[in-house]
This record gives sequence, C-alpha cells and structure tokens, in this order.
Amino acid sequence: MSLFAIGDTHLSFSCDKPMDVFRGWQDYVTRLEKNWRAVVEDTDTVVIPGDLSWAMRLKDTLEDFRFLNDLPGEKIILKGNHDLWWETMKKMTAFLEENHLHRLHILHNNFYEAGELALCGSRGWIMGEGEDDRKVLLREVARLETSLAAAKDCGKEPVVFLHYPPITLDRKCDEIIEVLHRYQVKRCYYGHLHGPALHSAVNGEVDGVVYRVVSGDALEFCPHLIEKF
Repeated sequence: MSLFAIGDTHLSFSCDKPMDVFRGWQDYVTRLEKNWRAVVEDTDTVVIPGDLSWAMRLKDTLEDFRFLNDLPGEKIILKGNHDLWWETMKKMTAFLEENHLHRLHILHNNFYEAGELALCGSRGWIMGEGEDDRKVLLREVARLETSLAAAKDCGKEPVVFLHYPPITLDRKCDEIIEVLHRYQVKRCYYGHLHGPALHSAVNGEVDGVVYRVVSGDALEFCPHLIEKF
C-alpha cells in the first residue's frame, strides 16, 4: 500500500476545454492514464488537490469522475479554484453515491487515514492583499484547522494537501503557515502552479516543513509517491 498525490488533472470529457493548447500539456489525458496505471496499484491511495474538472455544474463532472474512479486506487479529492462545479458536501456525497463513484472521497472539513498518516487539507487561497481575498483566506484557514483538529486524536502524522501554494520563492501565506506549525505538520503538498509559474515553486524544507508542488504538469502527469506503508 502506498500514498501518492497529483493535482490539476483539468479533465474536460463533457466540455470543450482542452488543455493541449498549453505547452507541456499535449496528449496529457493519455499520458496521465498510462503513468497512473504504471505506478499506482488498486490498494493505494491518491490525493488530488484541486482543479479536477472544467465542468461548470456537478452533473457535468460525471464522465471526468468516471475516468478518475476507474483508475487504480482510492482517490481523495479537494477543491481547486477552477472547480466551479463544487457543491455542498451533502450534494456531492449524494452525487458520488448515485453514480456508483465509490472510489472518490471528498476532503473538506475532515480527514482520512492512510497507513500511519492523517490526510488533511483545504483549498487554501491566493496571497492577495484585498479585503475580499482576506475573508476567503480566513475561511480556508479555518477549514484547514478543522481538518487538522479532527485528525489530532488519531495519533498519526498529519500531512497537509492544499490547492494554492502556501509559500513560493517570493511570497508566503503567514496565516496558513502558522496553522501548519501549530499542528506540527512536517509535509505539505500543493498544486495550482503551471508553466513559468513553476519557477517560483518551493520544493524543499522551510522552517521545518517540507513543501512539494504536485500539479499535473510539474510531475509530467505521473502521480508522485509520498510514502510506502
């Protein structure tokens, strides 16, 4: 059993939004499926930290979700900035059940266990300075803390997954980083960054936390192995 992560799958089976027009994304769905099946076994878990589907409505995610559901392993999914289909936990859980998508699980104000790890996280938010951005950021900070607090009593190492990077080479989100330190998080994985923006990604240890970008193109569409159990 192993734990993997890969974000930003940007699937579009039910809408005309191909990512192939961007450099490095040519034939990315085929590459993703081939690489996934080569490294992930059915007993493994894969965390997908946001930007799963270009669909605008939950019902239109069905083909994208079927594609992910049918790949090996259990999948833990988080919200990204482009996941405009995202609904309430109740509606999304019902949708997954109704469509027999039993290998997709939602990480939102909760946590999951994998081996000796507790998988926690939230979407996070941009490191902006506007009042509206700050309100959203504080909500995401609260969701991250709720997730970590829920996992605290299980006695396992908390590992955090975010869509937005909490730190780059030139900026950092003090509010989220403070929560990571308070809950003694040692590993944090994030997506969102693509193309030239990857040059600002932090991949390594900063103040006791190891950060790693796991967006699809950063990994050349091959799930990143976090740990074998």
